[in-house]
Amino acid sequence: MAERSEAASSAAPRVAVSPVLPCILGLLLPGAGHFYLRRGGKGLIFLGCLLALFAIGLVQDARLEIASVEDPLALLRGLAQVALGVPYLVAKYLAGWGQGAVTAVTHEYGNTFTEVAGLLNVLVVIDAHDTAVGRKP
Repeated sequence: MAERSEAASSAAPRVAVSPVLPCILGLLLPGAGHFYLRRGGKGLIFLGCLLALFAIGLVQDARLEIASVEDPLALLRGLAQVALGVPYLVAKYLAGWGQGAVTAVTHEYGNTFTEVAGLLNVLVVIDAHDTAVGRKP
């Protein structure tokens, strides 16, 4: 039993880091916090899956916008999309995607995909924080 725990601890060396930096990196780019923590496999999986969800949403005519405060639920939906970080900013402001044809049959599905991608990124950031503080191996 002792051999197993020694092998597990030597496989992934612990890095003394502040838990804030992996969280900031993870909010900027999905999986970046895990790359910083030397968990490249997890980082690649998170990056690929969340970008795929976001791309599927864009293909399905999602609208990328943050609503005004008068509509709190639409505001929360927009903030969920923004939680994806730089990919959201690139898609909306640099590429001009996410105009969303409201009359498209798939419009709401597209919105849901982009929102779920952002909310899952929040969970990925929490996972990076837990890894950084030692709650997860």
